[in-house]
Amino acid sequence: MAKKISITDIAKQAGVSIASVSYVLNGIEKEKRVSAAIADKIRETAILLNYQPNHIAQNLKNGSTKTIGLIVADIANTYFGDMAKAVEEEAFKNGYTVILGSSDENPRKSQLLVDTLVSRQVDGIIIAPVEKAEKRIGELSKKLPIVLVDRYLDDESLSAVILDNYQASFDAVRHLSEKGYRRIAIIGYKSSMIHMQERLKGYNAAMRELHPGVQAIVGEVRYTKIEQDMHDILDRLTPGNQRTEAIIFATNSLTVAGLYYFQQKQIKIPDDLALIGFDGNVAFDFFYAPLTYIKQPVRAMGRKAVKILLKNISGTETPHSSKFGHKLIERASCG
Repeated sequence: MAKKISITDIAKQAGVSIASVSYVLNGIEKEKRVSAAIADKIRETAILLNYQPNHIAQNLKNGSTKTIGLIVADIANTYFGDMAKAVEEEAFKNGYTVILGSSDENPRKSQLLVDTLVSRQVDGIIIAPVEKAEKRIGELSKKLPIVLVDRYLDDESLSAVILDNYQASFDAVRHLSEKGYRRIAIIGYKSSMIHMQERLKGYNAAMRELHPGVQAIVGEVRYTKIEQDMHDILDRLTPGNQRTEAIIFATNSLTVAGLYYFQQKQIKIPDDLALIGFDGNVAFDFFYAPLTYIKQPVRAMGRKAVKILLKNISGTETPHSSKFGHKLIERASCG
């Protein structure tokens, strides 16, 4: 049987004190003034030696598992994949590991994941909330530090890291207007979630201000029927002389579904229709007319969520929201 690696072994291999190893592995190196270089060396050595901490003993001693939960909507979506990567990196820098799950926008699955994380005694949870989860999250936040990410709820007692969704949609309409487009539509999810409603509000406000008298066109797609609903909506928007001139897709996955439709129907972008999407996607780079899109600072948002959560865990910060701005990446799809 292989010898179990101890912190003494790590200290000897790294050429540091046992106390320094203990501080780093318990996530208190900053308080104990261990330098960043030494802390990185200790973590690298622990990985090299395949150190396996005794979590049960640590829990009894510290009342902490040094783990946090992360629940996203869909880990297959590159937006949430990038966020998860940033969360893991920031958590690791602070001596925490991350347990990850995808809710698939399903309230029952989201609740099951939350219950599982609670049973694993995580120290806190970062979550992209789904519809009908408000009550459960509100109850949970009274027992465990919670940070909402990407979406938020109408509850000032909850920390949240979000995009200024209203302004992002407003600026997308403005950009299309500056390109000469007037009949502009937006396609989003059929959802009561505040982030989606804010994107639609920003679009409607921009249309009223920039194109008074021009009808606002909003298409709503069910999450469980993306392909079917997208096909039906675009069938109504694109044919005829009075067709829509430009479309804003309110999420990454909706953009992909829209591009698939246009390729099937041989609709030329931007000659027949101008497009703006939300978030980048490697697939967009291979499209013959690379997409203009709203870029969210997803990695910065993920890191910020971890920082807020850890401060909430330590009791050094009260819940608050952090709102990020966007950047419009202009490419070929708007002409």
